[in-house]
Amino acid sequence: MYSEPTPMSNDTPISDTPAAVAPAPEATTAVAAAPKAAPSGNTPYNQNRPQRGGGHGGGGGMRGPRRDTRRDQPQQTGDGPAMIEKVVFINRCAKVVKGGRRFSFAALTVVGDQKGNIGVGYGKANEVPDAIKKSTEHAKKKLIHVKLKGDTIPHDVFGEFDGGKVLLKPASPGTGLIAGGGVRAVLEAAGIKNVLTKSMGSNNHIAVVNATVNALLQLRLAEDFTKLRS
Repeated sequence: MYSEPTPMSNDTPISDTPAAVAPAPEATTAVAAAPKAAPSGNTPYNQNRPQRGGGHGGGGGMRGPRRDTRRDQPQQTGDGPAMIEKVVFINRCAKVVKGGRRFSFAALTVVGDQKGNIGVGYGKANEVPDAIKKSTEHAKKKLIHVKLKGDTIPHDVFGEFDGGKVLLKPASPGTGLIAGGGVRAVLEAAGIKNVLTKSMGSNNHIAVVNATVNALLQLRLAEDFTKLRS
């Protein structure tokens, strides 16, 4: 049985339902153009941001506190005198093997308290820091005391060791330390500030350093000669 379709009423508009669902164009524009809220005076703008680590920045903000520069300075431990360490020479030795060459290092160092106590050490290792550490420990075990007259030496002296020859002469205040190489390192560690030197013979660092030490061991004060005569 055929039935005719019911005609649509003219009282119901066709666009009522779509108009109720779709948002108004004015509302969309208002949402897109809304500016960001400015931070208030009592609340920081980046309060929700995670703080950065490290603390290497200089000052305030969220970068952390200023780094304490006191830890960069060497700190002295113990009640003993402060020892200074000077590396005179580092020698590299190569050994040829099947797979190539293997390197080893030898370090010559001088230690002293700048008050007349000095020591010379020699150490070997496969790495430079280890060689320096060994030589420093060796030097601290062989400390000797030399006799000084203020910041200079009491008299002329000549030292020899193997092929190295060193001449030392006292100087007036203000002259300075006229020396170089291993001789200068030894005299600085001993605390000598005014002296004239001359290095002769071999230029081997070990020979020059030990010749300087040999010369310092020959120093005598006036009191020492008085005791010998009496």
